[in-house]
Amino acid sequence: MKPHPVELELFRQILVSIADEMGTVLRKTAFSSNIKERRDYSCAVYDHNGETIAMGDHMPVHLGAMPLSVAEAIRAFRLEPGDIVLVNDPFRGGTHLPDITAVSGVFLRSRTPEFYVASRAHHSDVGGMSPGSMPLANEIFQEGIRIPPVRIQRRGKLDRPLLELILANVRTPVEREGDLKAQFLSLERGAARLKALAARSKIAALRRQIAALQDYSERMMRAELARIPAGVYRFEDFLDGGIAVRVAITIVGGRAKVDFTGSDPQSDAPVNANYAIALSAAMYVFRCLIREDVPYTAGLLKPIEVIAPLGSVVNAREPAAMAAGNVETSQRITDVLLGALAQAVPDRIPAASSGTMSNVSFGGVDPSTGRRFAYYETIAGGMGASVTGPGQDGVHTHMTNSWNTPVEAFEQLYPVRIRQYSLRRGSGGAGRNRGGDGIVREFEFLSPVEFTLLADRRDRAPYGLEGGKPGQCGAAFLNGKPLAGRCRLQLRPGDRVRIETPGGGGWGTA
Repeated sequence: MKPHPVELELFRQILVSIADEMGTVLRKTAFSSNIKERRDYSCAVYDHNGETIAMGDHMPVHLGAMPLSVAEAIRAFRLEPGDIVLVNDPFRGGTHLPDITAVSGVFLRSRTPEFYVASRAHHSDVGGMSPGSMPLANEIFQEGIRIPPVRIQRRGKLDRPLLELILANVRTPVEREGDLKAQFLSLERGAARLKALAARSKIAALRRQIAALQDYSERMMRAELARIPAGVYRFEDFLDGGIAVRVAITIVGGRAKVDFTGSDPQSDAPVNANYAIALSAAMYVFRCLIREDVPYTAGLLKPIEVIAPLGSVVNAREPAAMAAGNVETSQRITDVLLGALAQAVPDRIPAASSGTMSNVSFGGVDPSTGRRFAYYETIAGGMGASVTGPGQDGVHTHMTNSWNTPVEAFEQLYPVRIRQYSLRRGSGGAGRNRGGDGIVREFEFLSPVEFTLLADRRDRAPYGLEGGKPGQCGAAFLNGKPLAGRCRLQLRPGDRVRIETPGGGGWGTA
């Protein structure tokens, strides 16, 4: 017997509230500003097979990729009550090394998990050749500690030697331990809420509701795909340095095949993505096509096949450097998917947004405390315009959903002053509807630091659509002199770095 629609919607909202509450616990108990202020984390709930049944309102690039981490945890261990598995290895279910995923099972009345819960957090430093662990690396060994699926907690007891091994490889061990334990607490909260839910229902009834929820998502996606004209839609765009990302989307019979064949081979630069990132971007883009508030479950991907050739920049082989794949290449994958779909449903697709997360990381020793610090943030840009109106100014778009670090918190925590934080007026592309403006963020450093910038959209601007003009490219400056979009600097007290992020593309002929 199928659940009543009202009953199913209530069940769905309960599951989503559990994922959201997990995120709240993580944020409020974490140590780092990257989690407490920027909210660079995600939490989700999975069924007994490890398939997604609910996600928090968190980071799209995390959420679509996390099921692969859950699958690797399940494959590596027969989980018991109180077990927690950690993983960040991009070649074993992770995306890039700063994103550490914690997974645990939720046990009800059997020796196998009835649910799984997972949290992923971007840690401000996981070692490697540069503070912040977003270096200009050539291979993954330079990017930080690499964690295959490991059981960090067994039957409720923390494996302290294993934790010490991880902490010995990072610059800020106290902060890392605090953030990891915050992730563990988020899993405990999710498990407690799921057990309370199960206490009010029979397992068979829960499984019927879960299956109905996933089936509903699948039917919604198939119906949306059926409304798109059948055909093959192609698009290409480029990362800086001329690295091509190409896609062909085939729509037929309520199904979609997303084929990245023809994308450039993996790079010596740290811009390589893996299959999890390609899958995550595809899930995000096709979910955006559905106007209704569809449940974000594994059912969404059932009618979608994603092909990402192994050895390409969208599915790199070991030991490729991966730091920017999660943050920059994910954005370009999104841009090419939207560019292809704009040919099929032009009134549904916006022009390109900023197309870069403008990653800033730095670290050093705080002269007031004598302690090492490491910081990471992404800087917002302009949103692409659409048929419905202009793009928003100064907002994180597509695969990122993080906040900014408020100036007050930033200057209290680090030996840095923010000299300017404003909109970059006029950087959005012209058109009937104008693209959103980017951001200007200028740092003045009060102590020596090592600084890394990983940004894109310096060579090719965010595209406009339907006659709209492109947004302005991004730019960066050190004491007024231009910087490359990817650079590593040794800065002295008084040095200023100014970041200008791209504007969004315009839509329609003005």
